[in-house]
Parts: sequence; C-alpha cells; structure tokens
Amino acid sequence: MNPVTQDRSRRFARLPDRARKAISGSGPPTAPLALRAQPSRVDAGTARSALGLALRIGESMMAVGASAADVTATVLRVAAGYGLTDCQVDITFTSLTISYDPDDVPPIMLMRIVRPRGLDYTRLQGITDLAAELKTAGLGLEEAHRQLDDVLSAPHPYRRPIHALGWSGVAACVAVLLGGGWLVALVAAVTTAAIELTIRALDRRGLPMFFQQVAGAAVATGAAVLLVVGEVEVRTSLVVAAGIVVLLAGLSFVGAAEDAISGFPVTAAARAFEVLTLTTGIVVGIAAVLDLAQRAEVPLRVLDPGTSTVPSVVALVAAAGMAASWALASHARPVAIAVATVAGALAWTTSSVAAASGAGEAVASAAAAVVVGFCGETLTDRLRIPPLLVAVCGIVPLLPGLAIYRGLFAVVVEGDVGSGVNALVGAAAIGLALAAGVVLGRYLGRPLGGRRDRFDRRVRRHATSAH
Repeated sequence: MNPVTQDRSRRFARLPDRARKAISGSGPPTAPLALRAQPSRVDAGTARSALGLALRIGESMMAVGASAADVTATVLRVAAGYGLTDCQVDITFTSLTISYDPDDVPPIMLMRIVRPRGLDYTRLQGITDLAAELKTAGLGLEEAHRQLDDVLSAPHPYRRPIHALGWSGVAACVAVLLGGGWLVALVAAVTTAAIELTIRALDRRGLPMFFQQVAGAAVATGAAVLLVVGEVEVRTSLVVAAGIVVLLAGLSFVGAAEDAISGFPVTAAARAFEVLTLTTGIVVGIAAVLDLAQRAEVPLRVLDPGTSTVPSVVALVAAAGMAASWALASHARPVAIAVATVAGALAWTTSSVAAASGAGEAVASAAAAVVVGFCGETLTDRLRIPPLLVAVCGIVPLLPGLAIYRGLFAVVVEGDVGSGVNALVGAAAIGLALAAGVVLGRYLGRPLGGRRDRFDRRVRRHATSAH
C-alpha cells in the first residue's frame, strides 16, 4: 500500500474518535452532585462556635420576617467567614438546621426552633449589619456573639402606643382606598386599635393564633353591630372590611409564594397552609357575630357589592400612608418610614399606570412589585435600610386581602362556591404576581447594589434546580 493510501486509511479510521470528541462534553457538570468535602481548616471548638453564631443569626432573621433565601445566603456567608466552607443549610417553617461535614473530622449538626416575633425592620437591619461586619472587620467569635446579644436585646424604637398607631393608620388608609370618608377612616382606626389590643392580650396568655384571628374578626364585626344599634351614619361594611384587611395583610400569603419561587417548597407549603387556617379563623369570627346579629334582628351588612371610586390623588396619598403606617407598625426607623412612604406611592403609581395601559390587575401588580424590588435592592445600602422593607411596604397597598376576605366569606358563610372560588383564584394570581415581581426586581437589582456574591448565586441555583 502506497503512503498516500495508507495515510488516507488512517484518517478514515480516526473519524469515529473525532466525532465523539466533537459531541462529547469536556467540562464539569453544571450542578455537581455529592462532591467530596474538603479537610477542615479550623479546630472543632471554633467550628462549633462559628456554626452556633451563624445559626443564631439565621434564626433571628427568620423570627423578624426575612425570607428563606436571604436567611440561607446569610448563614452560609457567616459560616464561610470563619473558614467553614462546606456547610449545608436546611430551612422549614419552624426550624433552621446547619451541618458541617469536613473530610477529616466528625460532622457537626445544629438545629434551632424558630419562634416568629413579627416584622421588626430595625432589628433585621441590625442583624444584617452585624453579618456584613463579620466579613469586613474580622470580628472574633466571642465579640460577634456579644454584639448579636446587644442587637437582639435592644429596645424597640417606639413605645407600644405609637407602634399600635401604625396598625390603626393602615386600617384608616384601607377605608379611604375602599371609598370611605373621614368618619369611616376614623372608626376603622379606632376599631383596629381595639383589635390590636385584644390580640396582644390573648397572645400574652398563650392562646393559639387561630383563636386570636377569630377574636380579632369578632371585634371588627362587633364594632359594626354597635354602630348599627347606635344608628351611626357610617358604612359599617367598610369598617368591617378595613379591620379584616389589616388582619389578612399581616399573613404570609405573598411570603409563601416568594419562598416557592425561590426554591423552598416546604416552607412555602407551611406558610400557605397557615394562611388558609388563619383566614378561616377570620371568617369564623365574622360568621359567629353575624349569626348573633341576625338572631337579634340587627340589619348588619359586612360585604358591599362593590366599592366607591376614589379620586386618583386621594388613592395615591392613602397608598403612601398605608405603606408608612405598615413600616411604623413593623418597628422601622423614621428614615425607613420616609422611604417606605415613597415606595408605597411608587408602587401605586406604577400599578395605576400599567392598569391604565390595559394590563390586568395581576400584571399591573407584578410590574409595581418589580419596580419596588429593584429600587429596594439598589438604593437602600447607603441608608442602612433592609431591601425587604422597601419591597414589602411598597406592595402592601396592592395586597389582595379584600379579595381573599370576599372569596372565603362567600364560600363559608353565603354558600356561593362559584363566586367565592373565582375571588380566591384572582387573589392567588395577584399574590403570586406580587411575589414573582419582588423576586425578579431584587434579582435584577443585586448586581447594581453590590450585594451579589457566591452565596446568593448558590441559593439562586438551588431555586432553579429545586423542582
């Protein structure tokens, strides 16, 4: 065989190998599984203390309202700051677990039960500031534990009566948005103050949250009964609705949707079930008082067919006031309250413009949520305000509390399953749109805000591969 023919035969023989190389992958998997842990670089005592600090920070963030994604990223960041880079974090609705399993020493696993304390943005900011300082200032473990103790034991920025004014302000603004006048707003504010005092008293006695919601709804409806009996010229249905919307707004329906989108289905399912249970408690409270009113032949109306049209300027002011009141009720500092006011006005304006352009209610809500989520992530670092505050306070005026109330009331009390289910589906669509918009806005704003690091990316990768 001549050399030319021999060379050609060799090239043809190598064609299958070339074809395999052309189509075969050459890099590592995009989502490596079960990688071998690295040897530990710290002693067991230091590792135990660092894990305890990370776990305490995560538990505190969960207790004051942080999302599961933010908690996970922060816990991993704190642990890595002390050399523990092979940690795993697991979050459920009521517990937080962290494990450290290096290759050369026995593993360590710690767990803490989380007891929610309600939204507290000042304390949340203190916790996140401390977590950031651990990386920049290189705090020792003992000093970090001490500073965390100081943050968690610090008094609230406002006295209790001033804090209670926040919930009353939310109710008054809701009444205005529903078409009520100044008298309706005043009565709604006073009624909500009574609801807040009742729930606080019952909480101190350890009564389960379900019965607290029953009692709160009964107070709202009972106040309307007293107005009817006293022949006060006021729309009692708006008084009841304002109080109930405040009770519903404090639940975590949007938080459940956000956790589901972020890749935490267990936490999302638990939150969603809690919302359903506590909302049912509200309907039970209303139905009980309504039954007593009917037996006493009191002509009480707790649902109107619709709401009155509110002038655009009045609605904008009410939305901004609602966001500010929510921030006050959530223990935000004065500067944060001012930012929340702007966020509420911005969200309402964006939603109104989108609706005027022909977008549906869910799409308009999503657009507003994207804007406030983006602004919260890019603009709040210099003011030392949690991005969560801007996002949550901005979407508060858009929460579907009234739709949830109407839907469940129609199903449970009036027996109108069709219209009730339609209202609930619409409320679910709005809640999901708000959650998705906030998550997307914060994601888009992270690179500009300088807050994105490998721990955030790790959590986001978890979200893309969780289903």
